[in-house]
Amino acid sequence: MSLDRSTSRPQAPRDYRDSAGVSGGPGGDAVERPTREEAEDAIRTLLRWAGDDPGREGLVDTPKRVAAAYEEFFAGYAEDPEDLLRRTFEEVEGYDEMVLLRDIRLESHCEHHMVPIIGTAHVAYLPNSRVVGISKLARVVDAFARRLQIQEKMTAQIANAINDVLEPKGVAVVIEAAHQCMTTRGVHKPGVTMVTSRMLGAFRTSSDTRREFLSMVGHDRG
Repeated sequence: MSLDRSTSRPQAPRDYRDSAGVSGGPGGDAVERPTREEAEDAIRTLLRWAGDDPGREGLVDTPKRVAAAYEEFFAGYAEDPEDLLRRTFEEVEGYDEMVLLRDIRLESHCEHHMVPIIGTAHVAYLPNSRVVGISKLARVVDAFARRLQIQEKMTAQIANAINDVLEPKGVAVVIEAAHQCMTTRGVHKPGVTMVTSRMLGAFRTSSDTRREFLSMVGHDRG
């Protein structure tokens, strides 16, 4: 059974940001970022809309804390995945077997409700004469996760970035995550995990290679 539920590749040229990215809106126009003060005022408005008083003791510093938290949650908009992957190493003694980084902690936010998506990513590639530092794979996951996302798009973005920059023989990405937009609201179904995958190159064309990867990440269905 195929796990591939990814969306189509981002638009050319190699720009992995969506239409709400740092430098462009839906038509590619520049988006003016509000000031920190404007962001804090917006948070005060939300507190009042929720029915509370942003001036009371427990909430007086909440707008500052929320704005600071958002800077961390959405730090991925300031990251360029290509830059993260550009430094590679060719002295690998001919190593051409799978490189797999498994169980990468992933924290993102749903672009529909702005609530957390929490899970893990498994990322693998087949080197084509050069490799990248393993920490860079985790940082690429973070660069895309720390944006407003849907899981299908994020899965495709991670795989496409690795494939475009490293030009390996194949790339595989599987993400398993729980979405609070359906566990803490709406249908209220805790314990549900969504699984998405993106297979490129040898991982798509070779059933043996794909099966090896899925077995290593615990998704081999035999």
